[in-house]
Amino acid sequence: MQKKQSKKQGEQGKKGRQGERLTSLLPYLIALASGILMGLTVAPVGAWLLAWIAIVPLWVLVVTSAKGKNQFPPAFLWGIGFHGVALFWITGIHPMTWLGVPWLPSLAITLFCWGFISVLGGIFLSIWAAVMVRLDGQKPWLRVLIGTAVWCALESLWSAGPLWWSSLAYTQSPHNLVIVHLGQLSGPNTVTAAIVAINGLIAEGWMNRREAERISSVSSAPLRFVNKYWVIATGLLITLHLIGFILYSRPIAQPPEAALKVGIVQGNIPNRLLRSSEGFRRAQENYTTGYLTLANQGVDAVLTPEGALPIFQRNLMQTALVAAVKEKGVVAWIGAFGERGDSYTISLFTFNSKGEIVSRYDKSKLVPLGEYIPFEGILGGLVQRLSPLDAHQVPGSANQLFDTPFGRAIASICYESAFPEQFRRQAAAGGQFILSSSNDAHYTASMPFQHHAQDIMRAIESDRWSARATNTGYSAFVDPHGRTLWMSGYNTYETHAETIYRRQTYTLYVRWGDWLTPLLLISSGGAWLGIRGIKKFSNVGNL
Repeated sequence: MQKKQSKKQGEQGKKGRQGERLTSLLPYLIALASGILMGLTVAPVGAWLLAWIAIVPLWVLVVTSAKGKNQFPPAFLWGIGFHGVALFWITGIHPMTWLGVPWLPSLAITLFCWGFISVLGGIFLSIWAAVMVRLDGQKPWLRVLIGTAVWCALESLWSAGPLWWSSLAYTQSPHNLVIVHLGQLSGPNTVTAAIVAINGLIAEGWMNRREAERISSVSSAPLRFVNKYWVIATGLLITLHLIGFILYSRPIAQPPEAALKVGIVQGNIPNRLLRSSEGFRRAQENYTTGYLTLANQGVDAVLTPEGALPIFQRNLMQTALVAAVKEKGVVAWIGAFGERGDSYTISLFTFNSKGEIVSRYDKSKLVPLGEYIPFEGILGGLVQRLSPLDAHQVPGSANQLFDTPFGRAIASICYESAFPEQFRRQAAAGGQFILSSSNDAHYTASMPFQHHAQDIMRAIESDRWSARATNTGYSAFVDPHGRTLWMSGYNTYETHAETIYRRQTYTLYVRWGDWLTPLLLISSGGAWLGIRGIKKFSNVGNL
């Protein structure tokens, strides 16, 4: 009998320990799952509504565990979940056998780069959690204010470096254009602040309700509870969308004198052919034929993708495409390689109606791994550049302007679409329309769709029309409200012409930059110091 009881107690103890282990793992699983849900808000899934609730579990876990030791791993896992899923397209660069990298090292390099950026996201979220932990015992409204300010500040810090892409703001593009219009006020951090604040209020409301239920159960009093935080969250969500809707509803002036009919050629040249003479032959043929087709349709100018002709500037004048420009007299923006001493740049050249180069824009934000090698001492012996050239690639200067026969343009080459300050600066300097030239051929379709979402945000923030030419898709035309007028297929050869309009408006963001993040930091810091001072004064008075 005693043996049976001992055995039963042993089994119960074993089950208890298993239950404890599962309970201890639960916060980490919840955090990782909610981060993954945030990652599903962007292409290829595009479940953008999830952004408004996906931070709630993390917020609750961090705040409720403030007195414990578990707040950092959940935040770290949330960051890995979000950025890892959102940036999964990075793995599309494998295999890099066409670059001379063996299959296994190619896989190792790809996983390292994807993992490194995902871990970096986890580190930034851990910093955010560290701040939130110090707010234990503070008023919920102050936690929401400080949590929002710190999140925006961390995104600003990350975007100042070379590895930026997945802001919270881009989870809403291109599906929720109304809220993306808040970017006209203070850039993408305005949208990020809205998402974090709504999530924070919902989380605080959840914790407040749980506390009210606990008190009610102890006192046996009936629960009469109005969740003021959920009411505030609902009101704020509606108000922000109303503001966005007002901005979205403003008519777009289209004066005939500002019209510019632009043609786009999507050459559809696989990157694996870039090193070969066959690739160059196809590029010349596709872009020359496309240019002639569009010129015959009466366009004012033709835009080609990044690296459309993979040759140096000195060799451009001998190409069939430039000969066609001289024949037809239609302006062309041609992607090729500029020269700077012994180095080269990825550049966009303006050819006027006489076939002369009148301006040049050099790509200033280079793609890690593709155009320069992070940790070159470790990886440099294994990775070759994605360019067909053997020379060393260098970035363009940060303060370039791009003048064309039609006025000043806002130029962007590929990866630069993720950096709003690039566009804001050029718009403030008089850029009247956006020319975006890209090559996303080495990735799966989700990446170019995310890229298109970034360009939509830049068009809205700067209040400019945008023409976007890519090698294999998605090329597009976007109006200042972020509406896609036309978008190409993927892995297709296409030409298309659309009328855009030059604009000289200046949004608050273009005029003042990201003023919201410093305002949030100053106001939240001031509120925290003020409350702390009041508490100290009260303690002294009680002595």
